[in-house]
Amino acid sequence: MTIAISLKINDGLVLAADSASTVVHASSGQQAVNVINVYNNANKIFNLYKGLPIGAITWGGGSIGKASIETIVKDLRDRFSGKRNGHPSWKLDEENYTVENVAKLFREFVYDELYLAAKNSPDAPPEQPEVGFIVAGYSSHVGMAEEYVINIRADGTCQPPQLLRPIPDVGVTWAGQPDALNRLMMGYSGELPNVLMNNLGVPANQIEAVIKVIQQSLQAPVIVAPMPLQDAIELAEFMVETTIKYTRFIPGPSTVGGPIEIAAISKHEGFRWIRRKHYYSHNLNRTETHNA
Repeated sequence: MTIAISLKINDGLVLAADSASTVVHASSGQQAVNVINVYNNANKIFNLYKGLPIGAITWGGGSIGKASIETIVKDLRDRFSGKRNGHPSWKLDEENYTVENVAKLFREFVYDELYLAAKNSPDAPPEQPEVGFIVAGYSSHVGMAEEYVINIRADGTCQPPQLLRPIPDVGVTWAGQPDALNRLMMGYSGELPNVLMNNLGVPANQIEAVIKVIQQSLQAPVIVAPMPLQDAIELAEFMVETTIKYTRFIPGPSTVGGPIEIAAISKHEGFRWIRRKHYYSHNLNRTETHNA
C-alpha cells in the first residue's frame, strides 16, 4: 500500500510519499488477500525530465508486467530527453511544452503500450491491481502549477488524464491508503456512508448530501494559497508520517512505511529533492545530482 500526497500552493507544489511496497496473494475467486511481505524501499516520486519542473507520483500496483513502475518511468524519462532512438517526436521542447501533453504521453506509454500488452499476455494474472499516477509541474512560460491524475482501474480501463483541480486553485490530494488523512483532514472515515445507511437507516439517495454537510462542517482548512513552500513541505511530511504511524498501530500489517521521500517543484527552482533515500553511498557516486 501507499500514501501519496500532491500539495499545491501559489509558490509551487510538493510531492510526498512513503516507501512501502506490499506483496499480496489472492486465491482465485476470493476477494480477501494475504500479505506475503512488505518491503520498505520502493520509489514512488519521479522527476520526468532532468532540469524541467515536472514530476510524477504513483500509488497502487508497483509494477506492470514484470517491470517495476520505477523502471517504467525512467524509460519514459529517456524518451522525453531524446535518449531513446526511434521516438524523436517524444522529445520535449524545453521552451514549448505543456504538463497536459506530458500527462497524455505518460498515459500512452504506461497504459496503451505497456499495461494493455501485459494484460493481454498469455501468462497475465486474472486480476490486475489498480495503479494511479499524478503528473504535476509547470508548463513552459506558465506561472501556476498543474496536476493531472491518471487511474488504471482494476477492470483494466483508463480514462484520459484529468485535471486534478482548476489551475488557479490550491489544495491537497492524497491517495493510496487514505483512512488516516480522511479522518484527520475531512473529519470522517471512508466507512461512514456504510454506517449511515446500514446502522442508522439513512436512505441511500441522501448519503451524498449528508456527507457533504459533514465535510463542510468538520474538514480541516490547512491549505492557504500564500503558504510558504517550506511550510507546505513540512505539512506534506506530517501527512505521510501520520499515515505511517496510524497504520502501524491499527490491526494488520504495516503497509505504509519506510523512508519518507519529498520533492518540491517551483517555477524558478524547478524540481528539487527535499528528502530522498539512496541504496548507494554519495562518497562512491559523486556525479549524482539533485535532479536525478
